[in-house]
Amino acid sequence: MNYTLNQLHIFLKITQTESITKAALALNLTQPAVSIQLKNFQDQFDIPLTEVIGRKLYITDFGREIAIAAENILHEVYAINYKTSAYKGQLTGRLKISVVSTGKYVMPYFLTEFLKRHEGIELLLDVTNKAKVIESLAHNEVDFALVSVLPDKLQVEKEELMQNKLFFVSNTEREFKEERYPKSILETLPLIQREQGSGTRHVMELFLESNGLKVKRKLELATNEAVKQAVIAGLGCSVMPLIGIKNEITNGDLRIIPVKGLPIKSSWNLIWLKNKSFSPVGTSFLQHIKKEKKKIIQTHFSWYEEY
Repeated sequence: MNYTLNQLHIFLKITQTESITKAALALNLTQPAVSIQLKNFQDQFDIPLTEVIGRKLYITDFGREIAIAAENILHEVYAINYKTSAYKGQLTGRLKISVVSTGKYVMPYFLTEFLKRHEGIELLLDVTNKAKVIESLAHNEVDFALVSVLPDKLQVEKEELMQNKLFFVSNTEREFKEERYPKSILETLPLIQREQGSGTRHVMELFLESNGLKVKRKLELATNEAVKQAVIAGLGCSVMPLIGIKNEITNGDLRIIPVKGLPIKSSWNLIWLKNKSFSPVGTSFLQHIKKEKKKIIQTHFSWYEEY
């Protein structure tokens, strides 16, 4: 046998996602590249590792045994790398963070300096919707999560990072001449919204419900980028986090519609399971956040206070 560590890594991700497409997305690879590596890996075994029934990929019992072995091998490889760095006096290990989709505009700035100081740390950053973020945290698959809506049924501790503001936005083709509109304007325009499980949608729906607003739901899209492009194209309006639309507002692709009661305000919170036993990496990162967050906000998000 002549399998590579890369093939082990790809096969393990396939068994975790049970999908070549999802594995490719998670690994930032093309679907054909993942398929080729899977085939090359499987060809080294006389017993099938996977099977396709209809259009769905299934992992065989033998394949799951190989996946366990692959995971153990990869853990040993990581351990060798960490021990080498630790021997040199570096802080080493993995830092695993799950971030809601709009959090990708926030979290990198709280990570950059920390990772520059500790080059022996491997970062695993997953960007997804709120439901999946909370699921990962509940299963203890990550050290931290970044959310703007705290979970209801999960006992967590938190460190508040910065304010999150959501505005009602449209493209610049529409004319809005009043200085401030009543909330009822949301009922007159087609609304584009995020999918179920999104924190942005949750906050928006709470606002609509508390104000008794009945809106014209036009589209439901899976990412903020998709919502943004749909609004720019003129398909409707949306309630969106300011953090993700700065460039579009500056460039004149989007405009904020001034509405009484807006922006909707919440907070970006770094959360972790209550009584979580952190590794030295996790402990060090949390200390970094508490010490440096005011400086990070002042350096990178001072523009935020203008809105």
